[in-house]
Amino acid sequence: MLIIGLTGGIACGKSTVSKRLQERHKIPIIDADQIARDIVEPGQDAYKRIVDYFGDKVTNLKLPDGHLNRGALGKWVFEHPDDLKKLNSITHPAVRYAIFKNILWYYVWGYRMCVLDVPLLYEARLDKFCGMTVTVISDQHQQVERILIRNPGMTEADALNRIKAQMTSEERIERADYVLENTQDLPHLLEQVDSFVRKVKPTLIKTVIEYFPPFGAISAAAIILSKSFLDSHKRKMQ
Repeated sequence: MLIIGLTGGIACGKSTVSKRLQERHKIPIIDADQIARDIVEPGQDAYKRIVDYFGDKVTNLKLPDGHLNRGALGKWVFEHPDDLKKLNSITHPAVRYAIFKNILWYYVWGYRMCVLDVPLLYEARLDKFCGMTVTVISDQHQQVERILIRNPGMTEADALNRIKAQMTSEERIERADYVLENTQDLPHLLEQVDSFVRKVKPTLIKTVIEYFPPFGAISAAAIILSKSFLDSHKRKMQ
């Protein structure tokens, strides 16, 4: 099964690409954002750890119904980089575990491809488990406009803080196998998505071969080792 890592900066259009892959091409999507919401529901271990650490820092951390005030928490961590790292150290392991369970599920059911929709794909080092990675890019002015439309109460400075807290588009482009540019109109972006699927969709024969355990294991190991080697080589070059 081909695992495609999909990423992109905030408000670059990643959700639009993900929706196209799922609805038009019937490729299952593993949505890390949804998983991240699920693992911080009241009663979950990550929820308890977040409340314990941020309870005295973030005003109104919990909503009246007991759920986390994601807006207040997000505003705090994007203004305090060290606390953003702490939040990630709490949530990333739980998200990773849920992702791998989903991958196994789609593999067992015989899908040719699945997509990991992960905003922090490279930061969380999940790209090592992907056969290929795709990044969606846009220019910063467009990102700010979209963020403010989606969050009317947010200031331009807040929007820029969220953009700056993430990996730059240049870094993503350098690490991605494919780049989708969301700088024009919607039809232009969707045509890029459709063209990408036509290029990378595995043949039925290749899929059947890789479902035999020895070949599947060898294929998975080759991907992980090659990604690790390339990362190591890049670090040495830098």
